[in-house]
Amino acid sequence: MSISLASIQKSLNVSPPRLLIYGVQGIGKTEFCSNAPNPVFVLTEDGLGKNGVDAFPLSKNLEDVMNCFSSLAVEQHNFKTLVLDSLDWLEPFVQAKVCETQKVKTIENIPYGKGFVMAMDFWREYIAAINYLRDEKGMMIIQTAHSEIKRFESPESDSYDRYQIKLHKSAAALIQEHSDCVLFANYRTSITEEDLGFKQTRTRAVGSGNRVLYTQEMPTHSAKNRYSLPPQIEVKDPNWQDVWGVLANNIPWFKQFSIPVPTPEQTKNIATAIKGD
Repeated sequence: MSISLASIQKSLNVSPPRLLIYGVQGIGKTEFCSNAPNPVFVLTEDGLGKNGVDAFPLSKNLEDVMNCFSSLAVEQHNFKTLVLDSLDWLEPFVQAKVCETQKVKTIENIPYGKGFVMAMDFWREYIAAINYLRDEKGMMIIQTAHSEIKRFESPESDSYDRYQIKLHKSAAALIQEHSDCVLFANYRTSITEEDLGFKQTRTRAVGSGNRVLYTQEMPTHSAKNRYSLPPQIEVKDPNWQDVWGVLANNIPWFKQFSIPVPTPEQTKNIATAIKGD
């Protein structure tokens, strides 16, 4: 194929986004996903509760998960969003597959950490499958995960604790690299000092139950986005509709759906209110 400067075009990213949302238990990740455009859930954990959404039967192994993807790839359907709930319950399936192929009981039985290296091949197959559904079937991808606090070894400062995805570090890095947005959901807290007398104080964390979605990397957590999302989005609506409005206002793919979109001024006010909180 002949290539010339005349073939250069401006790239407009209108592909469906790949979202990864993680956070503390009970924050409402599944509720967030259930309000996506026409979703279908692939479940590795039984966490739907009373959410009335379409879902495949609970997967028991990696083959079940991949079979769900195959059905979406070859059969006719109107689903617009694939939800994988959740990644940290998918990871044991991946590790079990490694153990099956290597004929060992646990992945730790494979010396020198090579079992986790072998697991990456299955993770890449998983990513190839969800990318196919995104690129060929036009489906948005949402993956959920729980959070955990890990020690972060910074090359520029002393080590410190931060929230990260509850996955083996190699798998977490691969999943985050292939995600367009890594969103961290948490409860908003503030720190106060209580005077105990005798020149002693006690530090307390105080929370109101308000939730916030972080979209950019901070020392306290891992996050990112490839769109112009505000660094923090306050979650006021129990169904996350305010958050979906902000996403729709910044991600071109959403323009085809009737999602209530806040005006630029409303988005600015939300970001300003959060910044001053």
